[in-house]
Amino acid sequence: MTLFANSTREQLRRTYSDAWRKHLDHRPLEPLEALVVDVIALHPEYQAVVADPIAAQSYEQGGQLVAENPFLHMGLHLAVREQLAIDRPPGVRELHQALQAAGHDGHDAEHVLMQALGETLWEAQRAGRAPDELDYLGRARRALRG
Repeated sequence: MTLFANSTREQLRRTYSDAWRKHLDHRPLEPLEALVVDVIALHPEYQAVVADPIAAQSYEQGGQLVAENPFLHMGLHLAVREQLAIDRPPGVRELHQALQAAGHDGHDAEHVLMQALGETLWEAQRAGRAPDELDYLGRARRALRG
């Protein structure tokens, strides 16, 4: 994801916590922070972890606050939003619109794309190859039809 290219896990988590703290303190946000805050705001179940910088840094999968990794989930939201902004892979924006036309709200449509993206990334990592954009879009299209 180019939004956070070359950032460490700790830096990414600090970005989430700092942006959320600025939001809570009603301080002005940088454009990237506004994107992060928008995603955090959609997920009240993650806000306690993000609001506490120590909890954010020490969060490990399997914690009692949430059932999944909030940083992975929110990161996938941001990745999908970046894809939609630049329509990369080509057709992802049209597919997102088709998901909305089929009855998904914007957030749910992102979740469909995130599921397909996550599966595609996992498969590529397991196979030791680059992710296949056509496979990603195909997975999302199947979800639209199914």
